[in-house]
Amino acid sequence: MRQQEKKKPVLVVMAAGIGSRYGGGIKQLASVGPSGELVIDYSVYDAREAGFETVIFIIRRDIERDFREKIGDRLEKSMEVRYVFQDPDDLPVGFTRPAGRTKPWGTGQAVLACRHILDAPFAVINADDYYGKEAFQKIYQFLESMPPQQEEHFTFGMAGFILGNTLSDYGTVTRGICLTDAEGKLTGIEETKEIRREEDGAVRGTYQGRKKELNDRGPVSMNFWGFPPEFLPRLERGFAEFLGQLQDADKEEYLLPILVDQMLARGEAEVHVLPTEDSWFGMTYQEDRELVANRLAEMVREGAYPTPLFGE
Repeated sequence: MRQQEKKKPVLVVMAAGIGSRYGGGIKQLASVGPSGELVIDYSVYDAREAGFETVIFIIRRDIERDFREKIGDRLEKSMEVRYVFQDPDDLPVGFTRPAGRTKPWGTGQAVLACRHILDAPFAVINADDYYGKEAFQKIYQFLESMPPQQEEHFTFGMAGFILGNTLSDYGTVTRGICLTDAEGKLTGIEETKEIRREEDGAVRGTYQGRKKELNDRGPVSMNFWGFPPEFLPRLERGFAEFLGQLQDADKEEYLLPILVDQMLARGEAEVHVLPTEDSWFGMTYQEDRELVANRLAEMVREGAYPTPLFGE
């Protein structure tokens, strides 16, 4: 019997965020490169260099036209491009959207929108974050070597970034602070809010309502994950559990780091933290745009990227 061909890893890009902190406009469509490139262009470029050939964009229906015109149509020359839509009404059987809920349900629901077209190991990233080349290379290699898995126990990969390299100069950020064992495997994630470097140089944030000092060299999750396709049914069950325990129907979100943390606590998964020294940067605030543009221009001058990026 001929052995079934192993499917190549797929890149999944979460681009359905409202971007309310960005101060108006759609931050995923903001030009920041020397030739008008977007942040996502650099991620797709790095992903393609690492070996990815297919990208799935998770978007909102109301930005589909702009997104296709400014991103997807161009990238189809380099990658196979597919789309899914994150919809607040896309819920497990037996659930309906509560009155007053208008925004999507978070990163867990976003990835779940891919369930009907995704049957290969996959990486997940944010559309408005720059991750660097090393992270894509490590995640791709991890996914390439990933064996078929059983639903009782999963193996995940996660790019681990240095906390101090993920802060904004213009406001606070929320990060998944990673706890690891001696082997570099994840033991837990503390979703920490209001993180910033304060006047005394220390980095502090709020975890479970309490302010605490953080290790600025410690690893954090930037929602750059590597998952097997078998994870998707578990993700759907977790969404039903989340909805069944919902207390604040207007604000609560179904987040990937929280689900992974719960699975770790239950012994349902192990997560390999793939450390990267690359600098991360993104556009949480409108003021971040100039900083991002300056850093990308510097990397182009150093020869890390061509311009135009895709030889346009």
